[in-house]
Amino acid sequence: MRRRQPAGLPGAGLVADHQVRLLQGTEELFPALIAAMDAALSDIQFETYIFDFTGSGAAVAQALMRAAQRGVRVHLIVDGVGTGALPPLWADAFAAAGVHYRVYSPPGRLGLLLPYRWRRLHRKLCVVDNYLLFCGGINVLDDFHDPNHGALEAPRFDFAVQATGSLVQTASDTMEQLWWRMQAVREARQRRLPAALGSLRAAAAAKHAARQADAASSSPVRAALVLRDNVHNRSRIEKAYLRAIGAARHEVIIANAYFLPGGRLRRALVMAARRGVRVRLLLQGRYEYFMQYHAARPVYGALLDAGVEIHEYAPSFLHAKVAVIDALGDRPWATVGSSNLDPLSMLLAREANVVVEDAAFAVDLRQRLVHAMEHAGHRMDPARYAGRPLRQRVLDRVAFGLMRLALWATGRRY
Repeated sequence: MRRRQPAGLPGAGLVADHQVRLLQGTEELFPALIAAMDAALSDIQFETYIFDFTGSGAAVAQALMRAAQRGVRVHLIVDGVGTGALPPLWADAFAAAGVHYRVYSPPGRLGLLLPYRWRRLHRKLCVVDNYLLFCGGINVLDDFHDPNHGALEAPRFDFAVQATGSLVQTASDTMEQLWWRMQAVREARQRRLPAALGSLRAAAAAKHAARQADAASSSPVRAALVLRDNVHNRSRIEKAYLRAIGAARHEVIIANAYFLPGGRLRRALVMAARRGVRVRLLLQGRYEYFMQYHAARPVYGALLDAGVEIHEYAPSFLHAKVAVIDALGDRPWATVGSSNLDPLSMLLAREANVVVEDAAFAVDLRQRLVHAMEHAGHRMDPARYAGRPLRQRVLDRVAFGLMRLALWATGRRY
C-alpha cells in the first residue's frame, strides 16, 4: 500500500510512474516533437502561445500537416494575442491537410483595453496519442528569430520536457476540455444551440484510452503536471513554488524570463536566504519589453539585501521558466513550464508546469543553469544596483506603478 505524503510537503501529488527528459531550446525540442508527430497513430493535441512559421517553426507546421494527411486527428489552439490569425497561406494549407485549429480569445475591436482580455493561453503543451507529453516554456518560434527584434546572434535560452506516465492523461483531458468548450462557444455564437450542448457534453466526458509507457529501460520518476487557470487551479503553481522554497535546505536556483514575484514569493526567497540557503536567480538581462524589464527592478533591492544572488543573462533573450531546489540533497525538486513569476502568469493566464522529484533530472537542469550563470550571465552588484542612474530608477518606478495599476484594474491582489 502506497504511503500518502502530507499535503504540505513539496512532493505532494507526485506519482512515480513517469519517464521525463529535459530538452533545451528548439534545437533539442523540435526534432523530438517532429519525430513524435511523424510516429503518431491517432491523435495530436497542441496548444501554444506563439506559432511562428519562420525558420524551424515551419518544420513543426509541416509535421502537423503530414500527420493530418495520413488520418491522425490534429487539434491546434493558438493564443489570440501571441499568434492571432494564422497567415492565409498557412491557414489554407492547414485546412487542405485536415489540421483543425482554433484561436483562443481573439482581442476584438478594443484589443487589450478590456482587462478580461488579459486572460491568455500561455501554456505550451503537446500530447501525442495520449501517450507522450511535451511541456515547457518554448513556443513554436525559431530560437534565432524574434518577431519584434529580428535575427538573434545567440539562441533563446529556454527549456521543455518530454514525458510519459499518468500526467499525460491529465494534460490530454485539460486540452480536450478546452477544445470542446471553445467549440461550444463558437456554436452558441452561431446560434447552433443543440450542437453547442453536444460539445459541452463532449468536454465533460472527454477521455481517451491511455497507452502503457515502456519503463523497462530506467527507473520511474516522481512527477506531476501542475496547471493554472481561472476556475479550479488559480494558485497551484504559486503554491508549488512556495512549498518547495519553504522546504529548501541548501540551494534554490530559479531562471525566469519575466520576474516580478508577489509578496509571498518574495518573502519565501528572503527567508530562505536568511536561514542559510544559497538562493540564485537567473533573470532577463537584455531589454525586451518596457514593462517586464523595468517593473521587475524595484523588487531587487530587498532580495539583494537578504543575500540573494541575481545573475542577468546577456547573450540572447532568456525565456526559461524553470527552478531547481536541493539538486544535490536528498529531496531534489525541479520544475519546467510556461509560468513566469509575474502577475500575468500567476493571476490571469492559463499555464502548465511539470514538477519533477528526481536526482538525475534535477542535477541535469542545475548543471545547465549554473553553466549559464557562470559563462553567460553577469552577477548584479548590490552597490551598483543601489547607485543606478536617476533616469533608470524613475523608469523602474513608473513601470512598477503601471503594473500595480493594471492589477487594480483586474480586481486581483498579488
